[in-house]
Amino acid sequence: MVKFDDFLQQELTNDEELKKEYEALEIEYQLKQALIEIRKGQKMTQKELAALTGIHQSDISKIENGTANPTVKVLQRLAKGLNKKLVIQFLPLNNNEAAAK
Repeated sequence: MVKFDDFLQQELTNDEELKKEYEALEIEYQLKQALIEIRKGQKMTQKELAALTGIHQSDISKIENGTANPTVKVLQRLAKGLNKKLVIQFLPLNNNEAAAK
């Protein structure tokens, strides 16, 4: 039986278009995973986070399931509600990423 991670790596290696699309979505995946992990790590519900931030619980749900694209202002409000500081960085591409552009 083939493991999903092995299958995914094989597909990404063989399909350049799929690889570009996958990499384009990576930051969104990281964002929603970080939000979920921090919120749950603080044993906080979406409803509780909504009360702290003034952001509707349904909007928090959409961000966490990847169907919403939050603004920086919304991310700042979420960070404050989670007692965190939002940091956005521009980092240099590695050689593989630069060559793919």
